[in-house]
Amino acid sequence: MTGVLASQQIEAMIAKGAITPGAPLAEGQVQPASLDLRLGHEAIRVRASFLAGAGRSVASRLEEFEMHRVDLSGGAVLEKGCVYLVPLLERLDLPDGIAAIANAKSSTGRLDLLTRTITDEGIEFDRIAPGYSGPLYAEICPRSFSVLARTGMRLNQIRFRNGRSVLDDDELRALHEAETLVNGGPALIRDGLGFSVDLRPGEDDDLVGYRAKPHTGVIDLDRLGHYDPAEYWEEIRTREGRIILDPDAFYILVSREAVHIPPAYAAEMAPYLAMVGEFRVHYAGFFDPGFGHAGAGGTGSRGVLEVRCHEAPFVLEHGQIVGRLVYERMDEAPAQLYGAGIASNYQGQGLKLSKHFRA
Repeated sequence: MTGVLASQQIEAMIAKGAITPGAPLAEGQVQPASLDLRLGHEAIRVRASFLAGAGRSVASRLEEFEMHRVDLSGGAVLEKGCVYLVPLLERLDLPDGIAAIANAKSSTGRLDLLTRTITDEGIEFDRIAPGYSGPLYAEICPRSFSVLARTGMRLNQIRFRNGRSVLDDDELRALHEAETLVNGGPALIRDGLGFSVDLRPGEDDDLVGYRAKPHTGVIDLDRLGHYDPAEYWEEIRTREGRIILDPDAFYILVSREAVHIPPAYAAEMAPYLAMVGEFRVHYAGFFDPGFGHAGAGGTGSRGVLEVRCHEAPFVLEHGQIVGRLVYERMDEAPAQLYGAGIASNYQGQGLKLSKHFRA
């Protein structure tokens, strides 16, 4: 078979040495279709974001860009607007034919915390070639909030693929007919499953999203349900079905459609490719098998959208297409589904900030 590797296959890779944890695995680190990656012992402040490039190691490029190092073992603040490189605790020795893709975790994206994975000889962010053997690094750039980070924190995750098994549009239509992949709007299928923004939440509610405040305190990434949203976010309210995005502002919005990922599939959120305006859904993201699945307690799970406007103010209207979901087959059905007895923070979600904020 080909497809995305399931949790039990990831555990087998660890047992065989294809994935080497630098410390014993943490509880919940292996997810249904991905592995959480953990920060190592130091963060290296660099002058600019960079890729190693063909034939070169990340360590060799650090000589050009390193500014200073900070110890993460006791916790350290990563400052807003700065770029850091953090060696990760996990190392790879992938078999031929097994590739990987990395992504920020949901809570990381909702903090506007740009986190990307780079490798030795890498020519793309977050893409790891089949057979790669070497260390992993997280490039971290806090965009809206300074954060307190520590060794062992899990800001990004990695998904492994045996071959390529993305569903084409005909296969996606057939799956939607059988499984109902979205409700709350039509199934817009073109190079994936399109989804739109919800700016009409209901007659009794005009809260449609949040905008990050420009001057806030530090967020300790270990403190869950701790922070008052009003100190970090402005509420966005409207009854007109539209909002104007401000240049360089960061927004949390929600999809109009409720998303469903059947147990035998995984999905990835990707930016909408058409030139629809001066904004983009800033972070892609993984959707695990069972997200929004009724049998895993997820009926009605909508996609949270992390949106950043670019150079010019832009009018965003209710129902406007802002992204797409690319579905892939699993190589095996996972031993456990998202939301089914594991720590899944966003099953059954609507408009929701990261888990660091009080409800």
